[in-house]
Amino acid sequence: MTTPQHRTATARLRRPSGIRSLRLGETKVTYVPDGAVQLTPRGWLPATTDEDWAAHSDYVDDTGHLVAGIGGLLVEQGDRALLIDTGFGPRSFPAEPGSAVGVIQGGALLDNLAALGRGPEEIEAVAFTHLHTDHIGWAVHVAPGSDRPVFTRADYLVVEPEWSQRRLLEADGTSKEALAVLAPKVRTVADGQEIFPGVRVQLVPGHTPGHAAYVITSSGQSSGGQGSGGQDSGRQGSDGQRLIAFGDALHSPVQIGHPEWSAAPDHDPGEAADFRRRLVDELQEPGTIGFGIHFADVVFGRVQAQEGRAVWHPVDDDGA
Repeated sequence: MTTPQHRTATARLRRPSGIRSLRLGETKVTYVPDGAVQLTPRGWLPATTDEDWAAHSDYVDDTGHLVAGIGGLLVEQGDRALLIDTGFGPRSFPAEPGSAVGVIQGGALLDNLAALGRGPEEIEAVAFTHLHTDHIGWAVHVAPGSDRPVFTRADYLVVEPEWSQRRLLEADGTSKEALAVLAPKVRTVADGQEIFPGVRVQLVPGHTPGHAAYVITSSGQSSGGQGSGGQDSGRQGSDGQRLIAFGDALHSPVQIGHPEWSAAPDHDPGEAADFRRRLVDELQEPGTIGFGIHFADVVFGRVQAQEGRAVWHPVDDDGA
């Protein structure tokens, strides 16, 4: 029997998220939507079968697609603001026959920042999980009605292996022209480096050569610890909470229970799966919340074991 609670949970898996916020002590984190993309289940996760999707039909919408949001994560402490990823930008593309990617559209990020009371000129740095087009969109466009960059003040923070091997990303659609636009503002950062109070880099390669997660600890406090990247990832702060913004290490909450399912565009599927397994284990540690930028309308969540398998449990805006 299908309960109202189950119908609500299923509906959230089949729609993109709106603005959602959480507080970690004095730090506020907010998902800022830019748009959405449709993904074909077996095209995007090619190791899966029709039987797998029959067993996980809750994740597939009425058109037969996985729904993935596109956007950025705003990290605020008082007047200071960091943005992680910048969405797809003001453009859209139709579905192409035979492609793992269906309709993709962006363009809402600046309006949603304005709704949150933030102008792009207030962002002091933009940190990228990686340099695919749906994460760098607004950073390579000029501001509407201007010839200046959207984020006028911001450095662009890119993990060094991602930037040094950026030419490899051209095969995935990141053009030389886009990389050239980024270049004057890029500042490379290292695994374990603190880039904003309480925000540290955690290298999680596989999807791209230098793919990064960002670990955000409560109240801007951090202490030592070894994360899935093997470096100091910033363990829980003084009130015992941290958030891991893991970018495209995981594209769908269905992968929480199946970390062996690599995505079609993963640069190194084996390495991606290895890091994904470690990440799923790390997300089960006490006081840990995950942020999945493409996780439909369940972008914030905790990972818990259920009947012998890890499961993603959404965390609502009050952090409960």
